[in-house]
Amino acid sequence: MSLNDLTLTRRQALGFGAAALAGLGLAACDSEAPAASDDASSTDEQASEESTLDAEAYDALIASGSVATDEEIAASEWATKIKDAGTMRIGGVQTSMLFSLLNEVDGKTRGFDAGLSQLLTRYILGDENAQEITQVTSNTRESVLQNDQVDAVFATYSINDDRKEVISFAGPYYTTQQSILVMADNTDINSVDDLAGRNVAAQSGSTGPSILEEYAPDAMVQEFATDEEARSALEQGRVDAYVIDTAMQLGSMARNPGRYRLAGDEFGPVDPYGIGLPLNSDGVDFVNAWLQRIEDEGVWADLWKVCIGDRAQIDEAPEPPAIGA
Repeated sequence: MSLNDLTLTRRQALGFGAAALAGLGLAACDSEAPAASDDASSTDEQASEESTLDAEAYDALIASGSVATDEEIAASEWATKIKDAGTMRIGGVQTSMLFSLLNEVDGKTRGFDAGLSQLLTRYILGDENAQEITQVTSNTRESVLQNDQVDAVFATYSINDDRKEVISFAGPYYTTQQSILVMADNTDINSVDDLAGRNVAAQSGSTGPSILEEYAPDAMVQEFATDEEARSALEQGRVDAYVIDTAMQLGSMARNPGRYRLAGDEFGPVDPYGIGLPLNSDGVDFVNAWLQRIEDEGVWADLWKVCIGDRAQIDEAPEPPAIGA
């Protein structure tokens, strides 16, 4: 079905990576608060994720991941260190609805980022469970790599020049932009141009207000402290649309099937997510080669489908971003 009717265009799906992510995990923006926005979390999101993600399909997909040869491991000092230790140390979160959420019942963390980290752990060690997770926040992601507390960070981690001065990135494996959320029965707003003269919600502290100022200067922007407040205003008709990171919007759609739709294409700056690695690590080449492999094998698309597509009612997986771009 069309991704403009409670769904996304292929271009939208491609971009919707993760974050100002209040409620989805570490966000891309750096103006948010603690570990879950750069991010925010909630019990409601955990309950929804646990009830809607197909855990059996997810676990089977991870367990079927490929394993590197001894020669492939030996060619990388970074991978050899992990192999010799017998455990891969991951910096991540466990509060992100679509990307990395701890299931309190079975003790397993599932989601798109979590799945990638587990697939990489399996690739190096032959066992996806042979990992230790260190919880990170937007303020600690660089330091845990610099201090050799973790081998890699999977946390909807935006690649930027400042960060590349102190750590290295593999990827990108995902990208995101801004998107417009409207009620499902709204037929008047179908692009950013349609926001002119409309009351539009944005989350204070996110990049939304400044992006709206540039791309929809005639919109009447109302800022709200939280994602929940902004969506409540939308549902009550106090605003006509809500603009924030696409991953955030998809989380709302996954929690509330049929209630909302995304209006038109994404817009604004493209925000790429990478896998954080120690500065100048040869792990960059190793992880990029692995990323290319899981993309070529269709595993990336399968993981996206079970973690995100099936839950946001999007039938077709997007094309992943070009690695190394």
